[in-house]
Amino acid sequence: MAQKTAIFNMRMESQKKAEAEKLYQTLGMTLPQAINVFISQSLLVGGLPFEVRLPVYNRETEAAMQEARDIASGKISAKTYSSAEELFAELDQE
Repeated sequence: MAQKTAIFNMRMESQKKAEAEKLYQTLGMTLPQAINVFISQSLLVGGLPFEVRLPVYNRETEAAMQEARDIASGKISAKTYSSAEELFAELDQE
């Protein structure tokens, strides 16, 4: 293994950094080790080591995601239930 002599600095959102550190810790590595794996794989394949593309969803999924965003932002209200039983009773009536 080659001696590590280069310093690499980057900025990222602190929440994303914490989540990434937790993820890589469960895989038995540190964030810098994971970044080294990423760069090694990029060099091995001659590009990004995964496909990069925009997701394409069908109309129903797009509509459901927009509805979820509207509910989360308070633009529209969502029906609430006092219990799971109440929810399932209403579903059974449909």
